[in-house]
Amino acid sequence: MPLTEPVLRDIHDEVFRQSDWGLPAQYIPELAEISPDQFAISVCLDDGRCLSAGAADKPFSIQSVSKVFALAATLGRIGDQLWTRVGREPSGTSFDSVVLLERENGRPRNPFVNAGAIVTTDALLAGREPKQALAEILGLVRAMGETDEIFINGKVAASEKATGARNQALAHYLQSHGNLHNEPDLTLGTYFHQCAIEMTTRQLAMAGRSLARLKGAPRVMSIQHARRINAMMMTCGHYDGSGEFAYQVGLPGKSGVGGGILVIAPGVASIAIWSPGLNHYGNSQAGTRAAAMLTRATGWSVF
Repeated sequence: MPLTEPVLRDIHDEVFRQSDWGLPAQYIPELAEISPDQFAISVCLDDGRCLSAGAADKPFSIQSVSKVFALAATLGRIGDQLWTRVGREPSGTSFDSVVLLERENGRPRNPFVNAGAIVTTDALLAGREPKQALAEILGLVRAMGETDEIFINGKVAASEKATGARNQALAHYLQSHGNLHNEPDLTLGTYFHQCAIEMTTRQLAMAGRSLARLKGAPRVMSIQHARRINAMMMTCGHYDGSGEFAYQVGLPGKSGVGGGILVIAPGVASIAIWSPGLNHYGNSQAGTRAAAMLTRATGWSVF
């Protein structure tokens, strides 16, 4: 069925009726204090409309959703060379797990687990200053969203650095296998700031149009790269909850522990959802339910 604003308002109202929010990320102090009972959804359509419900203009920390943009930037810069250092398979483990990294000799399963994202950021640095790599990622996000009003929250980045012992362990383990080409602190500093990008659901849905190949969307990446990123989002975008998300929603999606989810309906729509309470996988609890409600209401699915 066609999407209308009343459909989004119905989803918004149902989310609040269920009031099962989960908890914000407890291990990042700047995120832990955010009230979980918040919700926003924005959908950009192929006909140029962008519909929203809830707190669609409230900025939030996109966290691991940034891995989509970092991957796009890195593929644009070095192409398939990236896959010599990072795999393309689901992990079946939590986003910060070290288990497979130990077993598979320092080659992360995919670019969306933390170890894989650290390698991707390291590849994007390629001997450059962190400010240059961050400027490239932020510039790409702004170009895709067609706005300069997207920024990095320094307090969130500092909070992640202060509590980032596990990511530091991953980076040093990668270095021990020769799969980190810059100093760990240099790569991690870039990675923490990348994750601290703030966006609204309206901005994030606008940025997703390039991946959905919608009419009028900025053509900032090749069709091949867009397809490959969507494939990675489908199989790996929700970590060990990726299969459940694919089963319930039926579309490629990428989550972040800030409570954001970017969902792509190729050729149809770009969807951004935010609710900061997380489920046990580290994905937005209410946001995941809302994505399933949306695809049931519209019939959108890649299957």
